Amino acid sequence: MSTQLRLGWAFTGLVCLGFAAAACTSTVSGTASPAVSSNPGSGADVFAGLNACQVVEQLTTGQGFGPGENISRRNECDATKDDFATYGLALDPVQGLTEFAAANDGEVSLSVNERNALQANIPTGGCAIAMEVGDHARAMVTVSMARYSQDSEACPNARAFAEKVEPLLPQSR
Repeated sequence: MSTQLRLGWAFTGLVCLGFAAAACTSTVSGTASPAVSSNPGSGADVFAGLNACQVVEQLTTGQGFGPGENISRRNECDATKDDFATYGLALDPVQGLTEFAAANDGEVSLSVNERNALQANIPTGGCAIAMEVGDHARAMVTVSMARYSQDSEACPNARAFAEKVEPLLPQSR
């Protein structure tokens, strides 16, 4: 391999690293800041640099929730507060609100801090709110109450959690 080719790869790697570092700000240590994508529908991961568990932990700290637990290979996290609820966040760079609507019956349109969103009951109990981040990207919060008798509290808690998550998301274009 030629020296010129190696230098070209090294330069490309440094440029990519520079773009990745610029995607998030670090104004306050430990605080998630939104990554801004120039085109959320472009196929690039609009959530690059945004970790679901860090967001969940930031928003539930001091409220009795356990640490966030990554529940899949994707950017998806749950945190549980015993005898209360499990709060979840899934950052999906591939599926938007259209796919959420197709997968859920009885979804309701709503706005979360002026961002388009859909709400649906979780068949096993609980509530999900998917917020638009692009035509093909969404952030979905879920709340499952610890007791079935508290299930009516799932959607109000999911809306309150979604309102806290929304400002940390990339802007939808």
